[in-house]
Amino acid sequence: MDLRSLRAFVEVVRQGGFSAAARVVNATQPTISKAVRQLEDEVGAPLLGRPGHRVALTTTGEVVYRRAVAMLAEREHMLAELAALKGLEEGKLRLGLPPLGSSILFAPLVAEFRSRHPGIEIELLEHGSARLEAAVLAGEIELAVSLLPVSDVFDWQAVCDEPLVALLPPGHRLGGRPTVRLTDLADSPIILFDSGFALNGMIEAACRRRGFIPREAARSGQADFIIALVAAGLGVALLPRLNAEQRVHSPIQAALLDEQDLRWRAALVWRRGAILSPPARAWLALAEEHAPVA
Repeated sequence: MDLRSLRAFVEVVRQGGFSAAARVVNATQPTISKAVRQLEDEVGAPLLGRPGHRVALTTTGEVVYRRAVAMLAEREHMLAELAALKGLEEGKLRLGLPPLGSSILFAPLVAEFRSRHPGIEIELLEHGSARLEAAVLAGEIELAVSLLPVSDVFDWQAVCDEPLVALLPPGHRLGGRPTVRLTDLADSPIILFDSGFALNGMIEAACRRRGFIPREAARSGQADFIIALVAAGLGVALLPRLNAEQRVHSPIQAALLDEQDLRWRAALVWRRGAILSPPARAWLALAEEHAPVA
């Protein structure tokens, strides 16, 4: 089977449609449609059902998709090993970063990496940690930033251990307190993160351990929008301290969250046992050099 056709098919499934897949692989929609039809002719069965406007896998499609993802991942691993023979003169760093904290922690590192290794292309994927972990396992990227603890299918290198800060809307009864406990916020509506963010699930789990379910006011994946919602009085929010310090201004008040089991513990993760490319190993060394755990 042609790997380009397999990639086109995989992207149709990942992106939820032919037009979006065409943009990802830099091809025309007819080219993507032709590639999928060729695969269907080769396996002798439809791969995609199309109920309404939503792309869905058939039973045969599920088998081909699973195997195609594995084959494409093996291709990336082969290219990584070949790149190892060439050192750091050329190659690609495929890295996943989350919206939270990246501008502070990783933007300077990206600039320094580029300065040290000008021949290396940097390919960034920006999503919440859950999506980034899936991308690592699928072979889309080599390294990603996620939150500890992570599954034992990953190896990891710690990057940062930050407390969370409770952002309080104007007039909140806890305003003026330097620290708060999570139970202090049990009666307050809370602005949570999108489902693709690991921190979102950690907050919900910490609340359940304390005997309550957070009262959801809204969800967002953008820190600036979350802060704006707090300022508008919609509810409270929990952000890593490094994300809040430079962004929070009156009338919002910030209080340190005094909970050791709910902190922003970021780590670089990669698939356990993977042979990392020289660019990936160089990134890990740079991160360890400049972003030691506090």
